[in-house]
Amino acid sequence: MNIQGIDQLLSQMQATAAAAGGNAQATRNDTDFSSLLKSSIDQVNSAQQESKDLARNFELGKTDASLQEVMISLQKANVSFQAMVQVRNKLVSAYQDVMNMQV
Repeated sequence: MNIQGIDQLLSQMQATAAAAGGNAQATRNDTDFSSLLKSSIDQVNSAQQESKDLARNFELGKTDASLQEVMISLQKANVSFQAMVQVRNKLVSAYQDVMNMQV
């Protein structure tokens, strides 16, 4: 599993949170929000697929990975998925707030 991808996702989420909070030190990229969100979802999906494949290969005896490595991989995938669920919840909440605004 690629830990660098998770670190990149975390730094992007922190930069987005800082930009949303009005922090002047937030890094600005030319990427739009939809491409950032799509790449984050793709990273979470690939982490889940890699951990699932590692677990399947471990069950079948096709890999030399230890049980600890398999469990850590599964937990990393779970944590990244839970983080994505929380981001989704915040987006839905923000959308509902905007839709409830009186114009």
